[in-house]
Amino acid sequence: MSAQDVNPGERILVWGNSCSGKSTLAQELAEHLDLEFVELDALNWLPDWVGLNATDPDLLEERIRDATAGDRWAVAGSYSEQAQATFWPRLQTIIWLDLPMWLLLIRVIRRSWIRWRTGEHLWGTNYESFWQQLKIWEKEDSLVWWIVTQHQKKRRDSHTYMTDPRWSHIRWVRLRSPKEVANLKRSLGISVAE
Repeated sequence: MSAQDVNPGERILVWGNSCSGKSTLAQELAEHLDLEFVELDALNWLPDWVGLNATDPDLLEERIRDATAGDRWAVAGSYSEQAQATFWPRLQTIIWLDLPMWLLLIRVIRRSWIRWRTGEHLWGTNYESFWQQLKIWEKEDSLVWWIVTQHQKKRRDSHTYMTDPRWSHIRWVRLRSPKEVANLKRSLGISVAE
């Protein structure tokens, strides 16, 4: 389905790799369509970067179920196992931000630098460390490493889910560039910075 003819409905997931713009777009959709905004990272991360997805996936699933209990929401994030067990059966649209890896890498460096320099408070009591993102030898602690290793996996998973009969009720909108994201926003009446 193209960005120009999409009616996203009232239960939307914005899905993609790190730094693809999931939270930004989901929040804009929520504000414009008067939906509840749900950020899965905010439900997952505890203080000191302890992730419920690794330490207590049942609690993460419970939090996601509670956050999407209503009928009108725009969710940002992945957490496939818990998301599919909770709200995917009621999803209407997945907007897949399938942006090029080079762009995601530029964004992660820029975003991490800004967050580190400004001391931006993230989820729990967490703050981002710019230098940590560059330490690709520390694997799971580096978003650069994460983006590179998850890029093709995310694409394979997305194609698998798109053809899975369990999810045949979901409309998929695949956006491959910032221009396509801007076109989607314009088609929905969301203002776009020029």
